[in-house]
Amino acid sequence: MSDSPTHSTTAVHTVEESPAYWRVVFDNPPINVVDSTVLEGLQNLLDRMDKSPGLRVVVFESANPEFFLAHYDMSGESHSIARTAGRFGLAHPMDPLVRLTRHPVASIAKIRGRARGLGSEIVLACDMRFASREKAILAQPEVGVGLNPGAGGTERLPLLTGRGRALEIILGADDFDADTAERYGWVNRSLPDGELDGFVDALARRIATFDRRPIEAVKNLVNQVTLPSVDRLVDGQTTFATALRWPETEQRVTALFKRGMQQEGDLENRLGAHLPHLLDD
Repeated sequence: MSDSPTHSTTAVHTVEESPAYWRVVFDNPPINVVDSTVLEGLQNLLDRMDKSPGLRVVVFESANPEFFLAHYDMSGESHSIARTAGRFGLAHPMDPLVRLTRHPVASIAKIRGRARGLGSEIVLACDMRFASREKAILAQPEVGVGLNPGAGGTERLPLLTGRGRALEIILGADDFDADTAERYGWVNRSLPDGELDGFVDALARRIATFDRRPIEAVKNLVNQVTLPSVDRLVDGQTTFATALRWPETEQRVTALFKRGMQQEGDLENRLGAHLPHLLDD
């Protein structure tokens, strides 16, 4: 870990490599579930980014090499934050993701470990994505849980991969390796694990040498032709919230927790393999 200044919340740590370049580390044991502490940490991070005019680029990474961000907290303990509005007037988790896509600072996801569900959607909200060839696994498993992606997966992913591949990813609800994710356009590049840190660090430091105003101008221009509308994002979130109350969804979520959801073990390690067999018992 760098000796650079560090700012921490419960689950989100910021390492200031320089005034222009921050690393943001997700650290929510045991498997980096995206719960209220992570979402609050993201909002606090964005508040700090708003007040840092010297900042040019942030890199998101994980303290856990097996889980970048596992998925949304399905225990019910984080559902209350989904009813609170953020800076853009949207409910969590949508609000911090919209803030991130529209922020003048460039954002990079450095993916090592599993990024599923909301974890994948946080990755999709970043401007660029780079993945460990050996260790990264990406998935939108919601359909296998009886849900739909509710934080931009159905809106952002097709713009990167195309319609057919997005439907394969979302309806198939399976795990994807980094090389396939690269071929599909889900991530910018798949890199050997030993090269990932150096590549992303070099790119971030390069961007950090440039002026902020052209970075902001380019993001604004690219956003105009590549981002879904907020109305479409809200539709996905509303449908997700409705699906949480479907009896068949409740049955599948109950089965997942009986098998070890949100705990270290085979279910979370091989979630895609388990989903077609949840109701076999």
